[in-house]
Amino acid sequence: MSTSAVEKSVYEQIGGEPAMAAAVEVFYRRVLEDGRISHFFEDVDMERQAARQKAFLTMVTGGPANYSGRDMRAGHAHLVRQGLNDTHFDAVAGHLKATLEELGVPAALVARVLSIAESARADVLNR
Repeated sequence: MSTSAVEKSVYEQIGGEPAMAAAVEVFYRRVLEDGRISHFFEDVDMERQAARQKAFLTMVTGGPANYSGRDMRAGHAHLVRQGLNDTHFDAVAGHLKATLEELGVPAALVARVLSIAESARADVLNR
């Protein structure tokens, strides 16, 4: 493997901005179709939400750091008060996995992205 391949971020390996934009679009389509979790998004400006999610995922996968939203704990506290729990987190993570697989992301990169998501579980669920 070349040195440049080793140095590439997950963001770059996935395909950069076009791939991240496609992933966020497919991801939220899946989330909003899922009755287990769609109610958390009923009063959400989804265009704004998608832009924030794209910026966050870009940053945590090694792309440009343009995320300016709240931290995970603060950003999800109101959802925890509404009952957000591990079952919901697992559903979201499952949709993220399925989205990346649908878009042809290699299994090793899917695993890395899911590991990043899993590392946020405690903060998202305010533990």
